[in-house]
Amino acid sequence: MTSIIYSPKDIFEQEFKTSMRGFDKKEVDEFLDNVIKDYEAYIAEIEHLKAENERLRKKVGSQSRSSHADEHSSMMQPTRVTQTATNFDILKRISRLEKEVFGKQITDY
Repeated sequence: MTSIIYSPKDIFEQEFKTSMRGFDKKEVDEFLDNVIKDYEAYIAEIEHLKAENERLRKKVGSQSRSSHADEHSSMMQPTRVTQTATNFDILKRISRLEKEVFGKQITDY
């Protein structure tokens, strides 16, 4: 994962040199204010998703531990059949989606 170079504070504190035919300072400041708001929203969304990801990992981990105990008491074969059917269903859905998205392009080949 690439690291973030600028923080919202860095963007806010950035100073640009002005020249004879430079940009309108007010317009640049307004644009950078919006960039800062977007940046803060992205950072908040990333933190929210990290927290949700961690919560789901813990949930899956606890379900995995409880289902692992159940596996020893039940037969493995029905689970494999269900998994195969699920994979087959997913492949059928992907095929339908591709046909819907690409239309005739897929059916022509």
